[in-house]
Amino acid sequence: MALPVAIQLYSLRDEMEKDLVGTLKAVKEMGYDGVEFAGLFDYKNDPAALKALVEEIGLVPISAHVTTDEYMCDEGGVDAVLDRYQATGVKYVVVPYLMEDRRPGAARWNDPAVPNNTLDLLTRIAKGAAARGMTLLYHNHDFEFKRLDSGKYILEELYDSIPADIFQSELDTCWVNIGGEIPADYVRKFTGRAPVVHLKDFYMTGSLPKHLYALIGIDEEEGDAQENTFEFRPVGHGLQDMPAILSAAVDAGAGWVVVEQDEPSAGMTPMECAKKSIAYVKGLDW
Repeated sequence: MALPVAIQLYSLRDEMEKDLVGTLKAVKEMGYDGVEFAGLFDYKNDPAALKALVEEIGLVPISAHVTTDEYMCDEGGVDAVLDRYQATGVKYVVVPYLMEDRRPGAARWNDPAVPNNTLDLLTRIAKGAAARGMTLLYHNHDFEFKRLDSGKYILEELYDSIPADIFQSELDTCWVNIGGEIPADYVRKFTGRAPVVHLKDFYMTGSLPKHLYALIGIDEEEGDAQENTFEFRPVGHGLQDMPAILSAAVDAGAGWVVVEQDEPSAGMTPMECAKKSIAYVKGLDW
């Protein structure tokens, strides 16, 4: 196996809420090497203790998803939030998504009259992260694969707007596929700018269902009246060409791959899905 494998703990959010220590120990026993945080639970005021706990269990805290709202709503602002996550030991802080009015081409993207417009905010976060020895990443969905008037994807405009040395990618290969690109090829396009790659599998027939993004608070009206099926699957058990994606991650210079499954499927629990995913990935010859 060429790269270490982490799990995005959003996949196990309910389990983390009920028994954080037990869940992290189970993740280690399954064979995961690291974790990506999605919230700090009871450790927001003592992130160093979370770092110590994770490392004592034998896992590496590699990254954390942190919304733009968290930076804007914290009394201490960007610096306080970055200090908090630096104390967890992560190398990467990740913007998990942008609401529609904050994306390139929208009103709050780079209008200087808008306080905390997205470009200014992300640039401040990226510079602050770099000053602390961390790197800011962006985690895509498929909605960033809409074309702007320039012909570029929203995602490409986002990456073109902030220097690559302080702002890099966390490509989610499920959403890359749904966005219309071949995941392995697209990962390779980000060679040198893809330190973390999300492994996410899915099954789909028909069109995308409505309300696909309810989990992140986005009420989309995509899809039509035809019958459709969409579900997230354990890695290696859906439509994705995972061997090709893993090979591309290596070629692109990634340091980690991260398993994520937004919702369990096939009658399995989130823990069972997580175990099935790591068994598949570690069972491959790559």
